[in-house]
Amino acid sequence: MPHNQIKLPSKEFIASLDSSGIDLADAETLPPECYVSGDFYEFEKEALFYHEWLCAGRENWVPNPGDYFTTHIAGEPIVVARGRDGKINAMSSVCKHRAMLVAEGKGNTRTFLCPYHHWAYGLDGKLVGAPAMEKTCNFNRDEHNLTPFAVEIWNGFVFINFDREAAPLAPRLAKVAEALKGYDLSGGDDIRPDAPGTFAWNWKVMFENNNDGYHASKLHNGPLHDFVPSDRAEFPDADPADAGFLRYNGTLHKDASFNPTQVAQMPVFPGLTDDDRHRMTFANIPPTLSLVMMSDMVIYLILRPTGPETMEQDVGFIVAPGATKHPAFQHKFDMNINSAGHIIAQDMHVDGLVQVGLRSKFAPRGRYSWQEGAQIQLNRWLIKRYRETFDRLSGGGAHIKAVKGAA
Repeated sequence: MPHNQIKLPSKEFIASLDSSGIDLADAETLPPECYVSGDFYEFEKEALFYHEWLCAGRENWVPNPGDYFTTHIAGEPIVVARGRDGKINAMSSVCKHRAMLVAEGKGNTRTFLCPYHHWAYGLDGKLVGAPAMEKTCNFNRDEHNLTPFAVEIWNGFVFINFDREAAPLAPRLAKVAEALKGYDLSGGDDIRPDAPGTFAWNWKVMFENNNDGYHASKLHNGPLHDFVPSDRAEFPDADPADAGFLRYNGTLHKDASFNPTQVAQMPVFPGLTDDDRHRMTFANIPPTLSLVMMSDMVIYLILRPTGPETMEQDVGFIVAPGATKHPAFQHKFDMNINSAGHIIAQDMHVDGLVQVGLRSKFAPRGRYSWQEGAQIQLNRWLIKRYRETFDRLSGGGAHIKAVKGAA
């Protein structure tokens, strides 16, 4: 949607967000409108999704030249392909002729051939064929390439940015990368997601759930999760310039994992420190990637909004290098997945009901527990971008004074 068609939130609404970014003991949750309003969703796309780094998938999903996969984020169709030169390219999959999508699903190809009128594009998105256009006045192939996006590979994850002038991602994830280096996210064995799940709630509802240690000993109370109690949650400080943040949760014993034994059954990542092996680590890189790390498995969740109250999510797994070659791997992996699936089902039931509650005229701006420290980090990340975008789109004449202590 063009900037001049976006309905901006009111100046008062933007000012009201600051109470969600102040000190945890005084803060309140974001307004319900942030989760249900179609107008706010359009504003949010401009504030976040059109200018931030977005996780599209994994580098090893396109191991060979010609390999590609497609996805979509906030309504934008995307194709990611490895060129003949080995470089990973990302671009819009919208044909520059009649807006037909030039690629679906995944596969291997030499060119992307639009099935409608057979315009052909290279693996870098350049137009290489456009039949019967010789009589079209002033037609220049170079002006009709697929729209390219910025690409950055971080720990094996492919990030794209619609804004090709965006600052690099990796320098702003230095603290997160240091905390995760023992998990070998680039070199571990990757279990690729099946078809994405589709869910009837705002993307922030799920991101906040992934981010939340408070509910662990309540919603998930029982033998599959009680080794990681909520009262052992820690929230390392995050700089306002950081692109991601961390949550640690101590465990009751070493190498705890999601399975009926509560102990890692698959090989432990060899680079982990003793501290790593006595806790679970959660890394959040808004607005699209959450990581859940145990001694023997990493769960990655790639979130993609499809509307103000709907989203899709890819769920994949990384295990220690070589773990998948063990004869009993599938049996051990299934133990973890069955247990994790039970826990995820509880989360999803809650997420759906939270979305229903957020539509209510009685929906609150609630208060936070000390065990929800990561929510404030997310709020500050969001509010900074909401405020900056409001100021930019309103012509700079609606500067909002920040509440003391807010981001």
